[in-house]
Amino acid sequence: MEYRKQSSTGITPRLIIHGGAGNILPSNLPPLKYKAYHDSLLRILAETHRFLTSPSSFPLETSASATALDTVTYAVTQLENNPLFNSGHGAVFTRDGVNELEASVMVSKGKKKRGVGLMGLQHVKNPIKLAREMLIRGEKDLEGGNGEHRGPMAHDVDGNVYSTGAQGHSQLHKFSAEKLAEQWGLEMVEPEYFFVQARWDEHIKGLEKEKKGGDSTWDEEHFFPQGTCGAVALDSAGVVAVATSTGGMTNKLTGRIGDTPTLGAGFWAEEWEEEYTSKAESLISQPGPALILSGVLKGMMADCFPNPMAYSPIQNDIDLNVISKNDRVFRSTAMSGTGNGDSFLRINAVRTASAIARYRGSKSQKTSLQEAITEISGPGGDLVKSAGDRWRKTGEGEGGIIGIELTVLVDEDGNKKSAVSHIVDDYNCGGMFRAAVDKHGKAVMRVWKPNQHKGMEAYEGEGKEYDLRDWIDEKIQ
Repeated sequence: MEYRKQSSTGITPRLIIHGGAGNILPSNLPPLKYKAYHDSLLRILAETHRFLTSPSSFPLETSASATALDTVTYAVTQLENNPLFNSGHGAVFTRDGVNELEASVMVSKGKKKRGVGLMGLQHVKNPIKLAREMLIRGEKDLEGGNGEHRGPMAHDVDGNVYSTGAQGHSQLHKFSAEKLAEQWGLEMVEPEYFFVQARWDEHIKGLEKEKKGGDSTWDEEHFFPQGTCGAVALDSAGVVAVATSTGGMTNKLTGRIGDTPTLGAGFWAEEWEEEYTSKAESLISQPGPALILSGVLKGMMADCFPNPMAYSPIQNDIDLNVISKNDRVFRSTAMSGTGNGDSFLRINAVRTASAIARYRGSKSQKTSLQEAITEISGPGGDLVKSAGDRWRKTGEGEGGIIGIELTVLVDEDGNKKSAVSHIVDDYNCGGMFRAAVDKHGKAVMRVWKPNQHKGMEAYEGEGKEYDLRDWIDEKIQ
C-alpha cells in the first residue's frame, strides 16, 4: 500500500496492527472464533486511526494530531485489555502457571533513548504504558548527567537521592520496573487479573502433551499462542513508531526473556539519510536501457494488501527528476515481530530486516522494506532456515513481521518536496492476525494470504474493505 504526498503540507498518517502469528489454520480457527478476532481487530484499528488523526489525549501532548508513539501505545493498550490476544489480560502462562509479561516501544527519531524493553512484569495492568513512560522520562535522564546515572538527580521527602526516571537504561526487569510503575502512578493489579480460562486450558493441555512425549509450547494441529501483539504507526511529522506486548510462549520457563523486550530482535525503528544519484547520473551508470516504472504501474504493484509480493519495486520511490543538487533524502522503518521469539533472537530478526533495506542496493536502486522482511520472515526465509530440520516440529522459526517504511525528500531549507510510505507484512506460518488502513482509507483485516487455503467461503470478512466509521463505537463518536 502506498501513499504519496507532493506538497510540503505534511505526511499522511499510516497504521497497521497485529495480534500474533503461528500455526493458525482454518481447522483450528472456526468461523465463529474467527469473527471474534476479525471484529476485535477492526474495532481497535478504527478507534486507533481516529486517535491518530485527532488531537492527542495523552499527557503532555498538545499537538493537532496524535504522535506515532501515542498512537501505537493506544492501539496496544486495547490489545492488552482484550483476552483474545497474548498480552496483558490475555497473556499465556509459564510452565509454573504464572504470567510474566513483556513490552517495548521504539521511535525512529525524536527521543534520546529511542527504544525501551520491559520484562518479567506481573503487576502492571498495561505494560505498554510503562514502556512509553520509560521512553518519555528518558529525556530528562539523558540530559548531561554523570556516569551511569546520566541525568539530573532528585531527592525524596527523606532526602534520599533517586533518579527522575529509569536512568539511561533501555531495558528493565520485573521488580525495578514495577517499582517505577508505582512511582509514576500507573495502574497496578494483582496477578489474578491476568487469568483467562482459555489460556489456562492451553497451559494444562500443553503440559499433558509433554508427558506423552510431545512439545508443551507447540502443536501441529492446534494453535498454542507463542506470538505477540503489536502496532506500527506513522504520524504527520514523519516519525514512525512501534509498540509490542506479549505474555511470551505458552509454557515457557519462568524467567525466560524473549524477543519482544529485546531491541532489534522483536522490534525496531530507525531513520537514516540516503545517498541518491540524479536521474541523469543513474542513466549514465546503467550498462543498458533504463527500466522505469510508471506511477500507475507502481501503484498497481502496491495495491494488493496484504500480499507480501505486492510491493517489490524496481525503480526508486523518489522521482529522480525532482532531486536537486542540495536536496536530502531520508528513509525510516519501524517493525514489530510476532512468533517464536527464540528464533527472532537468534537472527536479530527485525534489525536485520532494516539493515537489508538500509545497506543493500545502490544509489539509484534501493532495497524495499517489503523485500527485506520477506527475506527474513517470508516462506523459506532466514527464520525458517534458523530452525533447520526442526522446522514444523517444534514451532521454531515460525513468525511474521509487520512494518511501515517512509521515504522523504526535503530541499536545502528542510521543506518537504515528496514523501512516500508503505505498509508491509509477511509471515511463514499458518497465519498472522493483522489489520491495516489501506491506501483507499479503508479498514482491512486478514489472517491468511490470498489463496493460501481453500474453502474460505465461511470467512466472509477476510480481506474485505470496510469503512472505518462502521467500526467505531457509538460512545466515542
